[in-house]
Amino acid sequence: MNSIQGPAVFLAQFVREEAPFNSFDGICQWAVELGYRGVQVPAWESPRHLDLAKAAESQDYADEWLGTLRGHGLALTELNAALAGQVLAIHPAYETAFQPFYPAGLDDAGRVAWATEQLTLTLKAAAKLGTKCVPVLSGGLAWHLAYPWPQRPAGLVDEAFREMAQRWRPLLDLAQELGLVIGYELHPGSDLFDGYTFERFLAEVDGHPAAGLNYDPSHFVLQQLDYLAFIDLYGDRIAGFHVKDAEFQPDGRGGVYGGYQGWAGRPGRFRSLGDGQVDFPQVFTKLTEVGYRGWAVMEWECAVKSPEQGAREGAPFIARHLIESTDVAFDDFAGGESDEALNRKILGLS
Repeated sequence: MNSIQGPAVFLAQFVREEAPFNSFDGICQWAVELGYRGVQVPAWESPRHLDLAKAAESQDYADEWLGTLRGHGLALTELNAALAGQVLAIHPAYETAFQPFYPAGLDDAGRVAWATEQLTLTLKAAAKLGTKCVPVLSGGLAWHLAYPWPQRPAGLVDEAFREMAQRWRPLLDLAQELGLVIGYELHPGSDLFDGYTFERFLAEVDGHPAAGLNYDPSHFVLQQLDYLAFIDLYGDRIAGFHVKDAEFQPDGRGGVYGGYQGWAGRPGRFRSLGDGQVDFPQVFTKLTEVGYRGWAVMEWECAVKSPEQGAREGAPFIARHLIESTDVAFDDFAGGESDEALNRKILGLS
């Protein structure tokens, strides 16, 4: 079928210490019963979901794990390495807040080494498991400079992106060697958060063919970026798709920056599918038109609705939006044979 694949669900937000969410078998059975056909697995849930090191080294283990997944009636969409990607580049101002993402006691060099190892394992495991895209966050050395006050010294942001490229290039090279794409999710809090920053990074890595995108329109709603025009601009780089909704309701007190409010009180906040402002019929249409045929993966985040309700509603929502791309024109019935002579006759040309 010539269609985006789905529906699928990213498991990260549903991991719990109680059944059925506290075991991989349990959470897979839960997903199937809700109508999902695929799961995106967080690489950091090792070994609870997948023994990352074993999958990276052993094809037999990878095949056995995939057999278990197929036994539930599910496919693996991607291994998600967002947390290791963020750790690859952390400004000192954020090292304490991000400490749950990495082993305690590491300095910058130690974090880079650890994150590089985790991303390397994820890429190798993804290749053995037969996936094509590894979604990540880029990390952020310059995020605290997003607003130009105080004035930024000349070359400061350039230096941040040169360093970012230096850290990511060996991983991009490995991804290309393995036939994979690294899908950067453009995400505030990371240095790659919009089209300008993605283009800046691409320039630093010489347009590396393994530098792709994990498209998530919700982050663009919160930035007030045209998420539909984005697909027109970068469709050839989109290798993954998070189906996530959001809304932006500015008022006299707050706008894009949010006034340090928690998620429930921010003018811009994530919502369950269908409850926000994302024009998903157009998103699915444009992604289909640019040739995206990967998975549509629900990433649930909502400040209002329960995760249980969000998950129940997610699978049918995605299924309703999947488009079987046509290979015929709707008016073919009215057409006929044509050739150059006929075309010239219709134009009144001899």
